[in-house]
Amino acid sequence: VQLQASGGGLVQPGGSLRLSCAASGTISSNYSMGWYRQAPGKQRELVAVIGTRGSATYAQALKGRFFVSRDNAKNVVSLTMNSLKPEDTAVYYCYGAFTGVGVRWGQGTLVTVSS
Repeated sequence: VQLQASGGGLVQPGGSLRLSCAASGTISSNYSMGWYRQAPGKQRELVAVIGTRGSATYAQALKGRFFVSRDNAKNVVSLTMNSLKPEDTAVYYCYGAFTGVGVRWGQGTLVTVSS
């Protein structure tokens, strides 16, 4: 299983951005996908993960601004980020946990929030 992320870039404070991640390969029907991020000098941290039935777990500090969704037919997970702040600047990594395969990471996409 491979994960391909897209959608990062430069955005002004207060703006919005949408990331997408597509999983390819032999994928079972039961898996979770989502996003982690790593800011410069910091550890990688959870952003949001969504399960097969659509239940989502968010980092507490991001609830209400970030929204994760998935398209099971296309094996795609998306992250909509609103009201972005400079402290949201980080490399965002797509994450997936697949039955019979284990954990996979995407290549990371840089999100820069700056005026």
